[in-house]
Amino acid sequence: MVSHSVWIVGSSRSGKTARLVEQFCSWVQPENEYIESFYTRKQGQRKSGHVTEFLDIKQTEPGILVLAANDDNRRELGDIIITSTLGKYPVRAKTPLGFFQDEVILFWPLLINSLNLKAQFPVRLRPETEQELATKLWCIQLDEEILRLAGVNESRLVRRILDLLQLAAYSGVPCEDIAQILARGLGENTTNLEPELLASLLLDWRNWCLERGLLTYGIITELYSQHLLSDRNYQQHLTKRYQAVLADDVDDYPSVARLLFDLLLDQGAVGAFSYNPDGAVRLGLGADPNYLEGLAERCRVEILTSPPAESLGEQLTKQMVELVTEPMVLLSLPEIVHSIQTTSRAQLLRQTAEVIANAIQSQQVQPEQVAIIAPGLDAIARYTLVEILVKQNIQVESLNDQRPLVSSPVIRALLTMLALVYPGLGRLVDRDAVAEMLVVLSRKQQLPENSYTDAINRVSTDIDPVRAGLIADYCFLPHPDRPNLLPVSSFERWDRIGYAATTAYNEILQWLEEQRSQQELRLIPSPISLLDRAIQRFLWSGSNLPYEQLAALRELLETAQHYWEIDTRLRQIAPVETTPHTTILEFIQLLRRGTITANPYPVRPIGGVRKAVTLATIFQYRSSRRSHRWHFWLDAGSPLWAKGGAATLFGAPFFLRDRLGEPWTAEDEKLAEEQRLQRILTDLLSRVSERVYLCHSDLAVNGQEQLGPLLPLVNACVTVISEATVN
Repeated sequence: MVSHSVWIVGSSRSGKTARLVEQFCSWVQPENEYIESFYTRKQGQRKSGHVTEFLDIKQTEPGILVLAANDDNRRELGDIIITSTLGKYPVRAKTPLGFFQDEVILFWPLLINSLNLKAQFPVRLRPETEQELATKLWCIQLDEEILRLAGVNESRLVRRILDLLQLAAYSGVPCEDIAQILARGLGENTTNLEPELLASLLLDWRNWCLERGLLTYGIITELYSQHLLSDRNYQQHLTKRYQAVLADDVDDYPSVARLLFDLLLDQGAVGAFSYNPDGAVRLGLGADPNYLEGLAERCRVEILTSPPAESLGEQLTKQMVELVTEPMVLLSLPEIVHSIQTTSRAQLLRQTAEVIANAIQSQQVQPEQVAIIAPGLDAIARYTLVEILVKQNIQVESLNDQRPLVSSPVIRALLTMLALVYPGLGRLVDRDAVAEMLVVLSRKQQLPENSYTDAINRVSTDIDPVRAGLIADYCFLPHPDRPNLLPVSSFERWDRIGYAATTAYNEILQWLEEQRSQQELRLIPSPISLLDRAIQRFLWSGSNLPYEQLAALRELLETAQHYWEIDTRLRQIAPVETTPHTTILEFIQLLRRGTITANPYPVRPIGGVRKAVTLATIFQYRSSRRSHRWHFWLDAGSPLWAKGGAATLFGAPFFLRDRLGEPWTAEDEKLAEEQRLQRILTDLLSRVSERVYLCHSDLAVNGQEQLGPLLPLVNACVTVISEATVN
């Protein structure tokens, strides 16, 4: 029997997503007769109508499960489908983890009965809260001796252990089997920690969370794969709701996704899947492309042609891969590949930015057509590139810039404000923090219209840093319980402050006094309300904030709301004799430790493509599925091009289904690096249409010579831009 499911294979930008949308449209168009059989689901009975009748009966469930690899791709896929079908059919696109989460929450009563859990509504833990609570739970077991044996700090070790639970859940392995897999995989290299200890910590953590109704991504996935998918009641509901599945970029899906797909296909559903053999961006983060590829045996395979003619992939991939894998080959790259070569990295950053600025100013290319891609972006590189380009009036967009929330001055100012209003937090406040708060909270209220391009007007304040420092030196009164700000007249030479700064300071002082009095009368519902008041009073004021600042504020409010929601749940289950101010203290300390919090939703500006140069790591760029006319590959001589780096979790190879628990040898690592590098080159070259710049410095940041795997490409470039050329 010929399978009605389709398996679409193609490289980046070969039209896989468009083919999936075309398949969706063919499923829901009335002229498709097969649509009746997988929508009606009744043998010997056919509806007189088509999909539209089905949708009228059950409008909230279109009968087609639509999945995408990540959240950005999910939104784009949903938008494309709605546009292609003129919005006639309700579409709910999900990521695999988002779908698992929805199903676990929807069928929570079923899990309560089967697992004998306490009847309470589940609450999902964000990663930062998950790590803090796990650290508190394990603080006794993870003593100084354990940390010394592990060779990492407490925060890194806790994250590593939690990642093991997530990896196991993604591969469909129950938590009880983690010790066995680690013991087989690590062998003699047990990293000085017993697998049984790690597994017991994870079992304690999972049980502790389930008792309190708390869910993490790992626990959600385990509940779905180990309990829901095997439950007959759930299987009946699932197959009634979804008679077709549409999944884009399944090479980035975890193993559990295939268990779901197999179940649906076994029950007679049809599927359309797209697969990129050069993708596997999330390999090392839970994806299992080899296992998902096995679905092809159940489908009709379609192989799409290579990327569009304007892509450099077809022209350069074979040459570049040959140069990298066989460095002794004497080849010269075509003139469309340029190299920027310097001695030091500081020179490289400056010259790269100058080449981009010159090209944009001479109108050879537009800012939104340029991408700077690096294996790793440190703060110095980001700052240098952004600073030089912004001075040339060229905007820069950092993709998914994962910086600590506390790195924003606005956030630090609001945290200082909390410590000044609530008692018992005086040790968290110092003079520098007070001075910064005064500067941030004194931004001018009246801004000129259309001031987006005028950065000076957007950030102008009534209290400049010098005056703020003077006020903090003479008017700030430290106290462990009740730190205070004195009137400006307590400074003998307060006339030096000036009228505008004095007025702004008095307004801040008066507002803080009002909040303190209301807090004592318990008229402030929670610290979240106080944060909102401060934002409305001093930062918002009806003006349009820059997107980066607005995103940081939303991130803070979402993080705080989640933090207090979890605190409330924990206090309901196990009351503790601590003051509410203790929670505020722990919240401020959590952020000040540099914890990376979850991004606010949505994480991108609304509107058209921003006219800005894209700055991203390899992982961020490949995940975004973007393409540009010009690419600048930064640090081309770095050895990190072949390394997984932060995109590879500890123990990830042990949980791949085709080698579950097998040891990971040096030969395996070498082969994995070669394959990763080949995938990166093929993928990036499919996403650039006109020119590639290999940016190489002889010396790295630490002064060591750079001899990475892409160095043969740099040496094979005919067009070389040196410092003399730029000047």
